[in-house]
Amino acid sequence: MTEEPERPVRPRTQGRVLFLVIFAAGIGGTFQFGYNLSIINAPTLHIQKFTNETWQARTGKPLPDHMVLLLWSLIVSLFPMGGLFGALLAGPMAIKLGRKKSLLVNNIFVVAAALLFGFSHKAGSFEMIMLGRLLMGVSAGVSMNVQPMYLGESAPSELRGAVAMTSAIFTALGIVMGQVVGLRELMGGPQVWSLLLASCLVPGVLQLVSLPLLPESPRYLLIDCGDTEACLAALQLLRGTQDVAEEMEEMEEERAACQGRQARRPWELFQDRGLRRQMTSLVVLGSAMELCGNDSVYAYASSVFREAGVPEEKIQYAIIGTGSCELFATFVSCVVIERVGRKVLLVGGYSLMTCWASIFTAALCLKSSFPWMPYLAMSCVFAFILSFGIGPAGVTGILATELFDQTARPAAYMESLSHFLFVPFLCVCVCGAIYAGLFLPETKGKTFLEISEELHRLSLPMRAQGPTRSSREVIQSTEL
Repeated sequence: MTEEPERPVRPRTQGRVLFLVIFAAGIGGTFQFGYNLSIINAPTLHIQKFTNETWQARTGKPLPDHMVLLLWSLIVSLFPMGGLFGALLAGPMAIKLGRKKSLLVNNIFVVAAALLFGFSHKAGSFEMIMLGRLLMGVSAGVSMNVQPMYLGESAPSELRGAVAMTSAIFTALGIVMGQVVGLRELMGGPQVWSLLLASCLVPGVLQLVSLPLLPESPRYLLIDCGDTEACLAALQLLRGTQDVAEEMEEMEEERAACQGRQARRPWELFQDRGLRRQMTSLVVLGSAMELCGNDSVYAYASSVFREAGVPEEKIQYAIIGTGSCELFATFVSCVVIERVGRKVLLVGGYSLMTCWASIFTAALCLKSSFPWMPYLAMSCVFAFILSFGIGPAGVTGILATELFDQTARPAAYMESLSHFLFVPFLCVCVCGAIYAGLFLPETKGKTFLEISEELHRLSLPMRAQGPTRSSREVIQSTEL
């Protein structure tokens, strides 16, 4: 009788704290990645003009067109280059500082980049824009690796997939918000482009205000730090109940299984036969997501809409529609992932993308023969993006969290075609669907230890498992 009033309280409390964790981690995490990925498109001509004028003021001569294009390409490409450096930093930061503190410290890059962007026009320095883009790339690289780790380790097993999928939702939301804010009517004009770039400070401030009030990853506190009391307090706050004995027992089992095992370095993951299937899955499916052609669809969308008869001044609104499609699809995937599983979404997503890429290629080849082909191609753009959002966009990002145990998880996170442009991407989608269907184990509703044991059996079918260690000594299980 005394326990009955506690039951209706738990879902509300757990839901509220989990929502705050998701929002605080996401708004300054993958949202920043999507936002900074898209806002650079709106001020393209303004930044190129500013670069040319700055050079002419310094030297007395204007830059040749090809040099303006080269500098602009450098400004754009410094963002993913910074992402590589950020990804390399993410593992050590997550180990030394913890998941939550890593996300907070990561905002140092955001603040520095926002200041560089904001004063670049007044200082007459396009180099400040370059450095700002590099720093934002570093920030994105850190957050895209630490955020899903933090969310996956903080969520209960029955909600882990849905919670981790929110990283993809915030990425898509950032893309859409960047497209909206970059409209000519808002901040896409020639006078405020520097403020548009500096607006990345707003999500960073929101994270700095909200995230310190929320708990650290319970798994990090127990397995990496050996702090049972802090782990228990964090777990009770996240779950909204004092009764977390079952989950504590599961984490203690994983902690015991990690005892005596040496810290994993990124290159050691490839040498361990017991992790070969996990690494192969991560590399194959990660490569499939990057090479499936979704980014090229975004790049091709403007010309497709133009050929379909969309007025030039309305194309920017149609582009927002493509970002909204991915946002909607990732939200749907978040809702259904715990019902249908990871493999179904991956296989289904890649299979549908294969279908739409085939139709899209045919529509581009036949557009001069049939007047309705441009409309079919435009429909394929939206259908392809929807299929990408339903499966690969979100599910791929949570694989490193679920396929690796606590000792290897941070290291695992460190890693003219004309009309026939999409033929190679079509092949990649087919390979992604086949591999996910045949070789990837289902992780829905399973504990990290159960997933690890199943992968161990698949990777080493003829080798007996060693005895379970029961030592309770504090270990640095993920130290590089």
